[in-house]
Amino acid sequence: MTPLLSMGETLSVNAYLYPDKMGACDLRRSMSFRVWNQRACRLANALLGLGLVKGDRIAVLAYNCVEWMEIYAATAKAGLVAVPINFRLLGDDVLYILNDCAARALIVQDELLDSVAAIRDLLSIPGSNLIHLGPTAAPAGFTAYESLLGMAADTEPPAKTKPEDTWVLMYTSGTTGKPKGAMRSHGSHALLNFATLLDMGFSRDDTCLLVMPMCHANSLNFASAFSYTGATCCVYDRKSFDPEHMLQALSETHSTFTSLVPTHYVMMMGLSQTLKAKYPADCVRKLLISSAPARRDTKIAIMEQFRNSQLLELYGSTEQGWATLLRPSEQLSKLGSVGREFTGSGRIRLLDEEGCEVPEGEVGELYSRTPWCFEGYWNLPEKTAEAFRGSYLSVGDMARRDADGFYTLVDRKNNMIISGGENIYPSEIENVLGGHPKIRDVAVIGRPDAKWGEAVHAVVILREGETTTEGEIVEWCSARLAKYKRPKSVAFIAESEMPRTATGKIQHRILKSRQ
Repeated sequence: MTPLLSMGETLSVNAYLYPDKMGACDLRRSMSFRVWNQRACRLANALLGLGLVKGDRIAVLAYNCVEWMEIYAATAKAGLVAVPINFRLLGDDVLYILNDCAARALIVQDELLDSVAAIRDLLSIPGSNLIHLGPTAAPAGFTAYESLLGMAADTEPPAKTKPEDTWVLMYTSGTTGKPKGAMRSHGSHALLNFATLLDMGFSRDDTCLLVMPMCHANSLNFASAFSYTGATCCVYDRKSFDPEHMLQALSETHSTFTSLVPTHYVMMMGLSQTLKAKYPADCVRKLLISSAPARRDTKIAIMEQFRNSQLLELYGSTEQGWATLLRPSEQLSKLGSVGREFTGSGRIRLLDEEGCEVPEGEVGELYSRTPWCFEGYWNLPEKTAEAFRGSYLSVGDMARRDADGFYTLVDRKNNMIISGGENIYPSEIENVLGGHPKIRDVAVIGRPDAKWGEAVHAVVILREGETTTEGEIVEWCSARLAKYKRPKSVAFIAESEMPRTATGKIQHRILKSRQ
């Protein structure tokens, strides 16, 4: 493969070209490119000093903080493989990932020590390789992160990486079963960086507010791309999303771009006009909505509030990287679509179960061919093979293509409801229910039914202060959905009861398990 700069090498270049420019920050601390590079070098040399060698896996369990930027750069410099772990996982799930990837070291934030305490005796990681991240004293058996950096040189480490070397082993969210480790190489990220900068129009003058969890592909991809061009990355280091604080952060950090999931936008749209006016976001040039299907009413509300910003929508996955992009000029004419093929990617195919392309307007399983595709699932060659048809990859999403070549996601294959022999896609019903003035959010699942096999069941979160009935919700659908698609039952729950991944995706599988 043609030489491509890794994130570690890019950081070295930026430290030379823009030494005093702010490179990375969170809401409390900031680092110039020079300081960021020095600290990343120290961490890389310190990890190698612990006995780690090229290709070894180092796991990270932490909330959003600026240290993520150091860790990703340091692993790239040292030739190590970063294994970000979802901070919402409990001890047994953390243990599964650590054992599955055979981690040689673990960085854990002080507030997440409880997730490790219960499994510590079951870990095969040497005690000297347990690293404590946080302002408090390191507990017994852990090495303090800052002490580790203080013992190492800030010179570039001797390790050399190749484009095909794995940089990140990112475990999928596991919405349909045990998480699988997706291997992403330095080269695949470099190619995705070029495409992101080209197709989305970013430059070194931009500032990206990274709100999505840093353990998630979305934030990693944008952190990598913005770092590549010498732009500033600001990590939103709050443990929970607060819509008012989000508007304040956008304004105070002078961010020109951020990526949020539909739930985040729904929460911001729900603020009073007074609060929205309190924190003008005139600095924001582009907004992205991704990681979950966006309802029509949500996107219209975003465009109405952020009138000076361009709205984009991406479709992609940990495995694919970006696959499609709906550009600002297409938002109104193709509302509901996730756009067309991302620049530099191959043609998307929609296939039926026999592997034949479905006709225009029909639903098929989406297969993409991107040059920044992942290298496969860790230690799962059979699962890797199952995901591909030739050079085309599927992550189980269903979609249809219109006459202009625009794709509309229908649902995940595993979420599909089969009722009386009819295929029903929950997202279609969720879009309709999402337009109800009293509904804040909704998930639709299949519930076992003796007559029909499955019956449509809606799980609804109402807007604050609103009340309604099952009958009213069903009636709302009667004029908007075919009879077989209408909910047969409705449950009302609080936001705290809705199971979500760290990125805000509703976990339909968990909702179904509760039935």
